[in-house]
Amino acid sequence: MAAVIEPDLLQTFVAIAETGSFTEAAGRVGRTQSAVSMQIKRLEELLGRPVFAREGRSVRLTADGEVLLGHAHRILRAHQEALVAFADAELSGTVTLGTPDEYAVTFLPAILARLAETRPLLHVEVVCDTTVSLLQRLAARTVDLAIVTDGLGDHSGEILLREPVVWVTAPRHGVHELEPLPLALFHAGCPFRQWALDSLARHGRAYRLAYSSRSFSALEVAVRHGLAVSVLPLSNARTGFRILDERDGMPPLPHYQIALVHASGARSPLLDCVEESIRDRFRTAAATAA
Repeated sequence: MAAVIEPDLLQTFVAIAETGSFTEAAGRVGRTQSAVSMQIKRLEELLGRPVFAREGRSVRLTADGEVLLGHAHRILRAHQEALVAFADAELSGTVTLGTPDEYAVTFLPAILARLAETRPLLHVEVVCDTTVSLLQRLAARTVDLAIVTDGLGDHSGEILLREPVVWVTAPRHGVHELEPLPLALFHAGCPFRQWALDSLARHGRAYRLAYSSRSFSALEVAVRHGLAVSVLPLSNARTGFRILDERDGMPPLPHYQIALVHASGARSPLLDCVEESIRDRFRTAAATAA
């Protein structure tokens, strides 16, 4: 019997080919890195030849991998067209999803990729805003559901993830050794900012606020260029940053929680599907953090 290549294997293969990294691909497809590695091992066993050449922490396509990539794109496109042809009309429409910028960067790619595959008629409108503003939008029902930082305002949200807040700097810079310590922090009112300032104050570390922004991307630029130290959720700090701790002279920071909240009375089969895709992504994040 001829071997059958499941679409899930090809989806993971394409994600690795496009990112050049098993770690980044794992985030995109909503799986753990070990699960992604097992998928590629299975794919290579089916084909009887390697599709990637490992080069340190990065990978590149082999000649056979280049050939497979063209086939994979065509197969996945046909798979998507078949899903559209038989999609349930009840699961079409628009969902407005709110999230702070820093969570959008880390978690949304895999969530949206899964929804595009399983709910091809769905239109997702993404609103990036602060947790406080998103809770207000939920109350006004201008947002259907939101991924928010727990503990800011009253809500009956479902806890998705609990993980540490960490200090970060550029891998090849010693900016954390400067006095006063230059900081790049989120806007006033953001709990990550307040946790950083409170921690430094308790430990008597002098600092100056060099950069502030509502945008994760703006803070990322300042940190990656060695201009300042910042605080981030651990999920945002896994790639391209150096994490600092007490051994580097940085005081401890608390853990935080991410919650999923939906607007009062906003229930439908479509929203249930979106929520389940969000839960799946965060289950993967929790497994990675464990």
